[in-house]
Amino acid sequence: MRRFFHNPYRSLEKLLGYTFRNRELLANALLHRSYRYESAEIRNDNQRLEFLGDAALSLVASNYLFRMYPEIKEGPLTLLRSRLTSGKALARIGASIDLGAAIKLGKGEQASGGHRRASNIGDALEAILGAAYLDGDLKAVDRIFRKLFVALIEIHPQDNWRDNPKGHLQVLAQQRWKKNPAYHLVKLDGAPHERIFTVEVALAGKVWGTGQGACKRDAEQAAAREALQTLLPIDADTQFNS
Repeated sequence: MRRFFHNPYRSLEKLLGYTFRNRELLANALLHRSYRYESAEIRNDNQRLEFLGDAALSLVASNYLFRMYPEIKEGPLTLLRSRLTSGKALARIGASIDLGAAIKLGKGEQASGGHRRASNIGDALEAILGAAYLDGDLKAVDRIFRKLFVALIEIHPQDNWRDNPKGHLQVLAQQRWKKNPAYHLVKLDGAPHERIFTVEVALAGKVWGTGQGACKRDAEQAAAREALQTLLPIDADTQFNS
C-alpha cells in the first residue's frame, strides 16, 4: 500500500528552487524568536541559522560575481555584492515569494504585523540559506541564490564606472542577454611605433560600438563606451565620456 506524506513546505521549496532532505532545518529557519519565547516546548529559533546564512550568502555571491564578471574590479564587485546581500534585498526577495506568511511568530509579534515586517522576512530568508548550507552544502545555497538573487543584479549609472566601461558593459550584457560582449579587432593602422587599433564590440549578434586606441585595450574600452551610450542613452554622456 502506497503512503502519501503531506509536505507543508512543498510550495516554498518550489519557489526556493531547492528541496530539503531534512525539513526540520527548514522548519527551524522559519521560527522567529518571539515564537520560541511563547512556546515552552520550542528551544531553538532561527537566529543561529541566520548567522550561518549570512556567511554562506556572502561567499556564494562573491564566487558568482567573481566568475561572471572578470572585467570588473574589486570596488564595483564589492558594491554589487553589498546590494545583493543587503537587508533590503533580502526583504524584497522574501516578500516576492510571500515568505512572511510562512514565518512562525509569537502572538504579540503577529498581532503587530510581524508577517509583513521587512526585518523578519529578511532574517528568515537568511536563516533558510543557513539551513540549506547544513542540508546540502554551498551547492544548495548556490541553487537558491541563482533562483532568487541573480535577477537583482542591476546597472546603476550613478555608480560612476567611467574608468571601466568594459566592466559596466559586461554586467549589462549578463543582465539582458546572459552572454559576454565579444570584441573583434577590425583594423590596425599606422607605423609600428604609432599603431591605431580599431575594435568592434558585439552583443546578441549585433555590433553596438566601435572604438580606436593606441593599444587594443584602449580601443576595447572606447568601443564599450560607445555601446553603453547606445544601450543606456540616459546619463550615458555624463557617465562615460572622459
